[in-house]
Amino acid sequence: MRRLLFIVKARVSRLLDRAERVDVTLDYSYERQLELLQTVKRGVVELVTAKKRVELIAEKRTAQVLKLETQARDALAAGREDLTRLALARKVEIQQELRELDAQVATLEARQTELTDRERQLGTRSSASGARRKS
Repeated sequence: MRRLLFIVKARVSRLLDRAERVDVTLDYSYERQLELLQTVKRGVVELVTAKKRVELIAEKRTAQVLKLETQARDALAAGREDLTRLALARKVEIQQELRELDAQVATLEARQTELTDRERQLGTRSSASGARRKS
């Protein structure tokens, strides 16, 4: 009888050990998800900031294109073809830069969408894990 009781206690103890490990594992997993969620949120903020910065540069370049067009017209009206060519050459360079900036903005927007989706997924998982954890 004592031996049977000892075996039962040992098995119950082993089951309790497993249950504690699962709980610890769940807690660790939940904390890790929260950390990952914070990292993704920071990434989204950094991407939005970078995108805004590129958009501001693009706005300035667009204003420069308009200014160069005006300068080219004024130079042509004044009979200064050399200045007209210079202004138009600079305008072409800036327009190329604008195309590159537009491509950067598109890339940043795509990455932002990916991270936002990832953030939403992690937020959903974290909420579900937190609810399970509290139960």
